[in-house]
Amino acid sequence: MAGPLWQPSAQRVAQSNLHRFAAAARERHGVEAADYRTLHRWSVDHAPDFWSLLWDFAGVVAERKGDVVLADAERMPGARWFPEARLNFAENLLRRRDEATAMVFRGEDRVERTLTFAQVHAEVSRLAGALRAAGIGVGDRVAGYVPNGPEAAIAMLAAASIGAIWSSCSPDFGVRGVVDRFGQIAPRVLVSADGYFYNGKRHDSIARLAEIRAAIPSIEHVVVFPYTTDAPDVRAVPGGVTWGDFVAAHPAGEIAFEQLPFDHPLFIMYSSGTTGVPKCIVHGAGGTLLQHLKEHQLHTDLRADDRLFYFTTCGWMMWNWLVSGLATGATLLLYDGSPFHPSGNVLFDFADAHRMTVFGTSAKYIDAVKKAGLEPRRTHDLGSVRAMLSTGSPLVPESFDFVYQSVKEDICLSSISGGTDIISCFALGNPTLPVYRGELQCLGLGLDVAAFDDEGAAVIGEKGELVCRNPFPCMPVGFWNDDDGARYRAAYFEKFPGVWCHGDYVEIRAHAGHDGMMIFGRSDAVLNPGGVRIGTAEIYRQVEQLEEVVEGLVIGQDHEGDVRVVLFVVLRAGLTLDDALRDRIRRQIRANTTPRHVPARIVQVPDIPRTKSGKITELAVRDVVHGRAVKNKEALANPEALEHFRDRPELAG
Repeated sequence: MAGPLWQPSAQRVAQSNLHRFAAAARERHGVEAADYRTLHRWSVDHAPDFWSLLWDFAGVVAERKGDVVLADAERMPGARWFPEARLNFAENLLRRRDEATAMVFRGEDRVERTLTFAQVHAEVSRLAGALRAAGIGVGDRVAGYVPNGPEAAIAMLAAASIGAIWSSCSPDFGVRGVVDRFGQIAPRVLVSADGYFYNGKRHDSIARLAEIRAAIPSIEHVVVFPYTTDAPDVRAVPGGVTWGDFVAAHPAGEIAFEQLPFDHPLFIMYSSGTTGVPKCIVHGAGGTLLQHLKEHQLHTDLRADDRLFYFTTCGWMMWNWLVSGLATGATLLLYDGSPFHPSGNVLFDFADAHRMTVFGTSAKYIDAVKKAGLEPRRTHDLGSVRAMLSTGSPLVPESFDFVYQSVKEDICLSSISGGTDIISCFALGNPTLPVYRGELQCLGLGLDVAAFDDEGAAVIGEKGELVCRNPFPCMPVGFWNDDDGARYRAAYFEKFPGVWCHGDYVEIRAHAGHDGMMIFGRSDAVLNPGGVRIGTAEIYRQVEQLEEVVEGLVIGQDHEGDVRVVLFVVLRAGLTLDDALRDRIRRQIRANTTPRHVPARIVQVPDIPRTKSGKITELAVRDVVHGRAVKNKEALANPEALEHFRDRPELAG
């Protein structure tokens, strides 16, 4: 095995939050953790001790912690964490009230704003007062149709402070996509901007708001804040009111934070919805808070003087993860719009201008920067950036090479993976460990993560299903409108009863002192030609190295009683797929994988369908190729792209 691409200095390890936490575990519980694997094993075998120590280490603010950490530990699902606790999520994120910078917002090249922690607290207090005056209280739903700006975070915090449940999606969702989500949860308040900017263009939201309000009768108030105009005209929206008018009667002041149970619903998130109406996944306040504190402080080494950035929309769980950085006292760097407007340097410009310390993005973005021929290390300083995080899809080994060669040499590159289902990660970064090419650095503390073969046996160094064998606080509270829990259990516990099965195809890799992970795609998209399981990421890795190929999508097509591998490619502008390029693609795949990976058919398409969060939709394409209906096209950012895959003559024989 090749050596690491990056190794932390002894000083960096010694100064890390994780090092301090290990010392606290030694002092309180006598844990002699000579390496990360030992600390991880203790966190799993003594989970109540671990999570209780984390609570204290991170300084969770609560009316009451309680004496019981874990009840009904043998039940999965069904275990209960901190059943005696009473706390408020927003109170933990609003603990700072000084004049330091809490948020820096950039909306493409049109808008830039800065808010202090004191200003954020004041704005939350005003909106919370207005919501209370409107009769909104514990358990009511407040929905956001919002760009990734300060108002989105303020509205979420105001809702959480009074015990309401927050749910959001980005303003590029069409009316049907919004109704498919919010229509299930019956919100009483809808918060929205007047529009948004993307790729230099202004897009209006007001007309859509009128349609959404008409389709969701539970909505009593549509609160609209200015973003693309100075004074939104909301007269055409039933129940419409500007943000300024809604809060006008409520001066800034103290916030009466509702003290609620640990599992009180905080967020409602949504599955991608490409195979039907999206599932509404309910996440609890305490579990979300603890897990995010763990991932920020221990796995990302986040501190109060850091500047945390993640390129995300409010329809992706990474937005929720990002905003939780306030609980550590970090400054949030918020960006909304295209990451390539006016040029591909915009996010690196943002990093330099505002001394970004943690740069979070997607694997597809890193690949796009590489394909664009950019070399940020030559054009930008990036001296403040010490960590780069990537998620959304597997970060291929060649993208690791690109980051270290063309972005920054001394950086902790952490590929992280989990999902909307747990609003966090199963495998992620570690500031005290080396970075190996193509690998996620470590398994998350407190989570008994493994790879299972088809018989349910844990395997090391072999591919298998990503599972978690123990209860953990950020497991969903349940699904909305699933009173008996049947759909929830079927989603995660059907394949291996009593074990969370996540749906990723992975390999656990053992190193000296810790275990890393490689991800090969979603289990439901795994190819199975001749009975051999192949992760789609293995093929993407090879195909997208070719200069001519912008992106690929691979499926298994039912053919003559077996499955054959079909690869679709988007080529650079002006190029046409011919036999010579097909041969090059096949040779590249064969030389670096196995003959089973080589596509039986390679087809050029002009575009590939993807979800609103940018993930390619293999299952939807597979349905189109097989003549099956795609149940929920509204979940897609570009549903028209599906037509490129329908009735292709290349796949008929």
